Amino acid sequence: MHRTARRLIPVLALSPVAAGIVLTAPAADAARPPATPRPIVHDAADTTPEQRVVKKFWTPAKMAAAKPLDLVRTRGGRTTVAPSGAGMIITPGSAGPRRADAEPSPAPSTAPPPVTASPTPSASASPSPSPTAASVVSARSPGASWTAGGAIAKTEGRVFFTYQGRSASCSGTAVTSANKSVVITAGHCVKLGGAFHTNWVFVPGYNAGARPYGTWVATNLLTTPQWNASEDMNYDMAAAVVAPLNGESLTDVVGGQGVAFNQARGRQMYAFGYPAASPYDGSRLVYCSGRVFEDYLISTDQGLTCDMTGGSSGGGWFLSFNERTGTGTLNSVNSFKYNFAPYWMFGPYFGPEAQAVYTAAQNADAT
Repeated sequence: MHRTARRLIPVLALSPVAAGIVLTAPAADAARPPATPRPIVHDAADTTPEQRVVKKFWTPAKMAAAKPLDLVRTRGGRTTVAPSGAGMIITPGSAGPRRADAEPSPAPSTAPPPVTASPTPSASASPSPSPTAASVVSARSPGASWTAGGAIAKTEGRVFFTYQGRSASCSGTAVTSANKSVVITAGHCVKLGGAFHTNWVFVPGYNAGARPYGTWVATNLLTTPQWNASEDMNYDMAAAVVAPLNGESLTDVVGGQGVAFNQARGRQMYAFGYPAASPYDGSRLVYCSGRVFEDYLISTDQGLTCDMTGGSSGGGWFLSFNERTGTGTLNSVNSFKYNFAPYWMFGPYFGPEAQAVYTAAQNADAT
């Protein structure tokens, strides 16, 4: 069914819930800000027969075999998938590509020491970092398994999809929404190389192959116009609207985290995801925490010291996270790493563009 024929749910005001509240910047009374470009909406499995096919497609064996996307940046600035092996990395301003396993530019001695984690998902560029920036980086926070339970153990999950004929994985978060059916993830976890992914599902609470809360099939995939047009890492954010399962909506089953936009930078945050590249295997929920810092190289993203690897892309970053309850306010997602600094993870700033994606997603018909 074409999306223009789909029924939209009226905008509803969300009251505070245990998992959080939607936060936005106050609107100006006098002058309206420039209109934000409309998000891109793609019909996924939006009929019941299609949803049955997608759900049947994801056998335990296919989920176990799913691999994270090994992202690289081209000279034109687009994001692509590397061939088997180390792939190619393009340094901005360079005459051409170099092997990703070539000697990287050294990190400053004051920066956190490298860890053994794989550098995927990767970004472009191998410039030497500025020594002055290291002073704002939090202490090294290697990814650790989350064992404290709480809401995060149900609202965070693995994302599975088909990309160019191969099974792949990311991470995502169930959030509070008017239609009770929204998952927030990264842009490259819904579209890459000019095409939207197929067979897209969300598995909340995934644990070593177990799907305790079921497999939720996407009816719509949405992303920012900037990611859609040029795969701009500054806007690497997306949402999925998932169909009801057994007559129930997603957040009625697993709950939903709050989500915030246009917030102050440089705050303490927790990051979650399901890293699936070495030394991880995608079987468990992993987290990092620390104070975020500005990317001083080629993006407007914020960074966090964290050694999660490929497969964690799309996992949520949370403000005001409570370790006891497992609740917080989603304010970014795992997006990319620089090849020379696998101990840093970067996530896009959630501004008006991200807010527009969320607003469109929460008002879409999930049935």
